[in-house]
Parts: sequence; structure tokens; C-alpha cells
Amino acid sequence: MKLFVKKSIQQLLASSKEGEHTLKRTLGAGNLVALGIGAIIGAGLFVRTAAAAGGNAGSAVTISFIVAAVGCAFAGLCYAEFASIIPIAGSAYTYAYATMGEIVAWVIGWALILEYALGAATVSISWSEYANNLLGHRIPYEWCHSPMESALINGVSHHGIINLPALVILLALSLLLIKGTQESATVNTIIVIIKVAIVLVFIAIGWQFINPAHHTPYLIPANAPPATLPDGTSYSYLPFFHHGWGGVLRGAGIVFFAFIGFDAVSTAAQEAKNPKKDMPIGILGSLVICTILYILFSWVLTGVAPYQDFMKAGKEASVAYAISHYMLHYEWLSTLVTIAILLGFSSVILVMLLGQSRVFYTMSTDGLLPKVFSDLHPKFKTPYKSNMILFIFVGLFAAFLPETVAGDLTSIGTLFAFVVVCVGVMILRKKDPNLVRPFRTPLVPLVPILGMIICGTMIISLPGTTQLSALGWMIIGLIIYFSYSKKNSKLGSAFDILPKASDFEDRN
Repeated sequence: MKLFVKKSIQQLLASSKEGEHTLKRTLGAGNLVALGIGAIIGAGLFVRTAAAAGGNAGSAVTISFIVAAVGCAFAGLCYAEFASIIPIAGSAYTYAYATMGEIVAWVIGWALILEYALGAATVSISWSEYANNLLGHRIPYEWCHSPMESALINGVSHHGIINLPALVILLALSLLLIKGTQESATVNTIIVIIKVAIVLVFIAIGWQFINPAHHTPYLIPANAPPATLPDGTSYSYLPFFHHGWGGVLRGAGIVFFAFIGFDAVSTAAQEAKNPKKDMPIGILGSLVICTILYILFSWVLTGVAPYQDFMKAGKEASVAYAISHYMLHYEWLSTLVTIAILLGFSSVILVMLLGQSRVFYTMSTDGLLPKVFSDLHPKFKTPYKSNMILFIFVGLFAAFLPETVAGDLTSIGTLFAFVVVCVGVMILRKKDPNLVRPFRTPLVPLVPILGMIICGTMIISLPGTTQLSALGWMIIGLIIYFSYSKKNSKLGSAFDILPKASDFEDRN
């Protein structure tokens, strides 16, 4: 069937050869590892750690990180095999095109918009909030919040109009991406070095302030006293997912957001100098480094302050709260952490915008999206029109919607892509067992199956409203596919003109 027409590995490799309309190969293994760290360390480390610890896992949030990392590792091993075989921009979309056909590839490409575009919008809103905090709230509430948000400040009611800081950071990073991938990677590497250094400083200094009593008991007991929320109400730990191992599992679902981004490395495969060797290093290297940092960071944070405090202090300000209340004479570190958060958010947005534009580029070259998304800048060889269109699209979400709208949708789009990549590895192993694989996923089919189970379970555990919203998004995507993409597909058109068996029968 035309819907399931597939791209052969040979076709994919041919499309990656150097030429006038090809992305420039400028990234080495170090750039790719930094790209992955840049995408991973951001809101998840500084915000989600405290959220999971305070409400579900307590000190055992370290175990939650391990559970989430294992699920990501299974998917990461599958990504690494595909990236070494098919060094093409497009990530899971490209892999699905090679193994499961065009319609599945389209669905994945459409799902990746939830991860990259809405993820960039969500993080840019957080960036706006922290930037205003660093500036002492000098930006009026009206100009840094969505029209859907309001607040009572000093007895005066304020209503948001537009989130201008979020637009500013999105525009600046979009222009940087237009300038060039190497320049973007260099800036990202500098940001990564600074923010990782600050994280290490917090771990080193905070280690001295760990109170062993805060780690005992390690899991939240069912009879733990309720925590006090910022609005004065109490939070009970009695429900199954609010304490014990249930809390650890729910915590894993919460901190999973902290790992979103390592797969964005695979979208830059067509710009890697030696993708067969460098892509697995970039994907798995960044995942390992970030997991170690996450475990150390969460161990120190929950040792410095009791987990109940993270509910009382507010999840967004929890790290600064822990420093100012429990690490005397280190108030300056709180400012550094805020700077690290801003840098972390900036690099996450950068990599998300890079990943989305590369997925659009690949879908456009396949004819599934208009040609404008694959037009390259004559000098910089970047998809500059796609970057600007993406800025407008993401900017609308960032400027006029609150942060909570897109958060879970980002996770469900990512998890769905992970499941498809795991399935794709098994299909390709059976369909083409003799294919040269510079990197091989170990223990197939066990590793892909475990990846599918863990990621699938996380999808099921997400709120029903999120699942319905994702379903609605997919319906919109299918309408676009059948009204435009299917008719303009280059591979589908080529399939149509091939002689069919019925043609020969008619001649006889």
C-alpha cells in the first residue's frame, strides 16, 4: 500500500551526500555530547527534582532518576543503532520511514512537534520567569505573562498581556541557528561548560551541609505528616503514588521530563563529521553524564533540606530556598544557580529549535511539507526560512499560553517517538539482518521490548486529558497528511509511476 511505502537505506544514504542543497557537516563527537547535555540539563534538574522529591519520592528521588534513566537508556541504545546506520537529519521520523512506512513516519514527525516546538515554548516561558526574578521583577507582570494568567500583587490585581521576554530569547536563538550550526554548537558548548561547572560547585559545597536525618527514612512513609503548600493548604502523603515505591514510580514519571532532549542529538546526524562513530557517543555519552549529575544533585538537594520544604517553598524556587535557608554564608551561590538555570533553559531551547527545524527540513525534502521548510540559506547552509516560521509558531505559544498547557504534551510526544524507535530496531533486524551496523543495540529484542514497556507505561500513567489532547493533535496531523502530504510525497509519487502487475496482465 502507498500509505506504508518505505524509504530504502540506500535512498536515505544517497540523500545525505554533500551538495548544494545538503546540510553542512561541522559537528564532532564533543559537539554532539555537548548538544545532548545542553538539551538535557535545564528545567528538569532545577525544577522537576524538587517537585518529585517534595510530592512523591522524598530522598528516594535519586532512585526515580535511575528508573527514568533506564527507560531512556533502552531507547537511547536503539537510537544509537539507527543513527549509526542512517546518519540523516530527522531522528525518529527518518527511522520510521525506513522501517514502518510513510504514514507511521508522518505520525512520528507530527508527534515530534509536541516534543521540540511545544517543549521550546514551555522552557522559554520558564526562562522569562527566572530572568525577571534575576532582574528583581522590574518587568511589569502584564508584559511577561500570558493573557490567561493573573495575580494579586500588593493588593492590586494584574492580568497578563503578552510574554515579551519569552519572545526575545526565542528570536535571539532562532537568529543564532540561522547564522550556522557550528556557531550554535560553539555557543551551546560554552553554556554547557558554565552551567555544569555551577552544578558541580553546588554539589561540592552542598555536600558539606547534608544532614543525614533528611535522608531517613529514605522513602516517604505512608504515615508522613502532611506538607504545607504555599497557599496554606495541606498536602497528604497517604495516596499510593505519594509515598513509598509508588511515590518513586510517580517521581520517575515527573523527572522523565528532565531527560527529554538526548534524542535531539539524532536530529543533527546529517551535520556530524563522522556520524557512524560520533552519533552513538553523542547520544549515550550525554545520557550517562547527565544521569550521574542528576543523581548527585538530587542526593545533595534532599540532604540539605527536608523534602517537605520543597512543597512549602514552591517548586520553582526550591534550590535557591535550600541554599538561603540551610547553607549559611553561601547566598551568592543562589544567584549563580539562577544564572545556571537561565543558561540551562537557553541551551535547551536552542537544541529544541534545532531539532524541530531539522525534522521539518527532512519532511520537506520528502515532499510531506512545503518546500519552504527545506530552503537553505545561500551562505550559511541552514534552513533559515524554517527557523523563522518555527519562531513565529513557537512564539505564539510562548507569548499567549501559560506554561502548564504544553508540559505533559511534550512528554507524551517524546515517549511515543521512543516506542516507535524501539519497534523500528526490531523490524530492521528481521528485515535486513546483514546490514552493516557500526553500532549494534545489545540484547535485541530484550532491550527494545523493555524500552517499549517502560515508555508505554509512562504514556498510560499521564493524565487522561493529556492523552485526549494528544489524540486531537494526531487527528489534525492526519487531516493534513491526507489533504496535502500524501498527494505531494516524492516517494509516494515514485511508487505510483512504477509498473504494477495489473499493467502486464492488461497487455496480455
